[in-house]
Amino acid sequence: MKEFDYIIIGGGCAGLSLAYELEIHNKLREKTLAIVEPRLEYKRDKTWSYWKTSDHNFKDCVKKNWTNFSVNMPGKTKFLECNEFPYETIDSGLFYEKINNKLNKNKNISFYKSSDEISLSNAFVFNSVPIFHSKQDKLWQHFKGVEIETKKNVFDEEIINLMDFDCDQRDSIHFFYTLPYSKNKALVETTWLSKMTNDSQKDYDDQLQDYIKNHLNIKDYKINYTEEGAIPLFYPTISKEKNTINIGTAGGMTRLSTGYTFLNIQEHSKYIRKNIQTIPECKKYEINKKYKFLDKIFLRVLQNHPNKMPHIFFSLFNNSPENVIKFLSNKSNLLQDLSIIFRMPKWLFIKELFKNDK
Repeated sequence: MKEFDYIIIGGGCAGLSLAYELEIHNKLREKTLAIVEPRLEYKRDKTWSYWKTSDHNFKDCVKKNWTNFSVNMPGKTKFLECNEFPYETIDSGLFYEKINNKLNKNKNISFYKSSDEISLSNAFVFNSVPIFHSKQDKLWQHFKGVEIETKKNVFDEEIINLMDFDCDQRDSIHFFYTLPYSKNKALVETTWLSKMTNDSQKDYDDQLQDYIKNHLNIKDYKINYTEEGAIPLFYPTISKEKNTINIGTAGGMTRLSTGYTFLNIQEHSKYIRKNIQTIPECKKYEINKKYKFLDKIFLRVLQNHPNKMPHIFFSLFNNSPENVIKFLSNKSNLLQDLSIIFRMPKWLFIKELFKNDK
């Protein structure tokens, strides 16, 4: 079996981001890399969005950005603006094309469908495939989105609807999310924060059809693109194999309270690239422990008091948008953290803080 210096398990967002980071900084001139990915072809299958709080390698894959956004709950709407940190969305089709065009030029990089085709014994492995045990009783952010196109101009393309809680909650947390790409094209998504065991929440197509027709008041449209997914709001089982680093969701790069992962992946990739010569001995890269602590309490509140969450999310944006965005993007300082915490229902969070883990 062929041997390699480096092996990336999983050629999705995390695996390809790392490979690209290594390649553009000439770390693979004299090293060999195998990328193990079972998919037969790369095509648009995801939409990655985030607040742009740091630079990354994929500016030319940004489909659109916005500085205005709104948050809704029944009878209330907040309109907010943040010019410092625009909200961006990446087209995964452009992302895959850009990276594969670059990687295919290096003869030291090879793609394989299965790890059974290569030797893992002497390579350093970067694993992006998470392992989940007993996942049914855990919280997930699960969703389905459709990109719709209308004959008439119906969207305000300058503002996104980040969260619309004016919908059926079904004893859980449910909201819709709308990204207008133009006056007649938008991604509309139905999103749940709940356990995956409740099949009654998975009639995504009916939810979307009803929302587009009765909330957005759009009767005549066509669907150009569909995506569906689930983000774990818990950390996967950590593989502790020798000479292996976990990356992406497998490496704890998903912020549990938000599901945001893309920029964390990019920063982790930069860290690995800068330390690639001594990576086996390097300190583990992870999201700041204060966010893990705060997210743990937040998710307890979410799980035990779902009926209060629309109000809590809405109240979060009583702060300055810059403070909220920095907090959600792992960039906040202590004063900004406190400004967020003091706007939350304190006794509810304090009660969950002192509960024992199950």
